[in-house]
Amino acid sequence: MEIRGNLLDRIAEAEKEGWLGEIEGLRVSLAGAESRIDQIDSAPGSVAINLGMSRKAPAHPAQKEGAGSLRQSRDDQQ
Repeated sequence: MEIRGNLLDRIAEAEKEGWLGEIEGLRVSLAGAESRIDQIDSAPGSVAINLGMSRKAPAHPAQKEGAGSLRQSRDDQQ
């Protein structure tokens, strides 16, 4: 919503200053922003979105101890 307001302010400024090319570009941007806002508003609220992030299983206590041993062995090598 802030984007829409910002674009409207910029269009008003461009009209005041007579920047015709800027006005057209801003109107195209505004139409795209409004279209995207409409898509978001019409989407069901309970839809899960896959962000492409995998879930990592919690480490077992034995694995945590092993990680500490690995870290210690790396320190010994230095």
